[in-house]
Amino acid sequence: MKKLLYQFDTDTLPSVFDNVVGYDGGADHICSYGGVNAENVGGLVEGAIFTRSPKDKKNTALFVGGSNMPQGEAVLRAIRSKFFAKFRVSVMFDCNGSNTTAAAAIAWLAHGRALAGKRAVVLAGSGPVGQRAALLLAREGANVAITGRKLSGVQSARDAIKARFGIDVEAIEAPTNTDRAAAIKDAHIVLAAGASGVTLLDAKQWQDNPSLELLADANASPPAGIEGVGLSDRAASSHGKILFGALGFGALKLALHRACIARLFEQNDLVLDAEEIYGIAKGMVGT
Repeated sequence: MKKLLYQFDTDTLPSVFDNVVGYDGGADHICSYGGVNAENVGGLVEGAIFTRSPKDKKNTALFVGGSNMPQGEAVLRAIRSKFFAKFRVSVMFDCNGSNTTAAAAIAWLAHGRALAGKRAVVLAGSGPVGQRAALLLAREGANVAITGRKLSGVQSARDAIKARFGIDVEAIEAPTNTDRAAAIKDAHIVLAAGASGVTLLDAKQWQDNPSLELLADANASPPAGIEGVGLSDRAASSHGKILFGALGFGALKLALHRACIARLFEQNDLVLDAEEIYGIAKGMVGT
């Protein structure tokens, strides 16, 4: 029986990246739908859950993607509301790569060391990756702050994290590199999760910071999100800090994405969201 993956994307054009990784993760066939929202996804879900016998439902799975995480979360809720009894299939949520990217980054930061009690600052933390990274850092026991260019935006992200996961993080308005340098003054961990090609922190601003221990930059397009962090850095040492670049933890991100897709076809009742995906990442990191 064919392993069928239905890709529900909130954007008009479904992600080619997610489509390719879906095949690499073991799907035999992928049907990609764009413009999916909480109102129109119901019929698609019913088509997935009312076909195939109970023992064969594990061969059908759903993937929720797209660039808009709030819309994607609404789609996920709508999907789950359709499930009942044995009429369900496994689903993975990874809007904008938020879960797999954040899980890979934090899994490396936490690999072989404790983050509990550390102060962690997620630069540009109001976006999808930043919000998920903040959650996972908090789950590791860190005291987390997120920064954003506008206070209203970063407060909205803070409130969304609280509402979704019950986690409290600090919201800091930091529109300039100087402001961000001030925000990380007493931090032990910094993760940059900003838009591609935007430098959020100058090299001297972290190199001269005596409290910093770990830095990670999720930006894979030049210039670096954190100046001086190399794309391929993986636990590289510089100025007494340990550095991770986007490609340095990106290999785990891709392997993790593929592994999660494979797991969808092992049973019909999995929901892979941030914490479930992070648990898988922790089992894979360093292997």
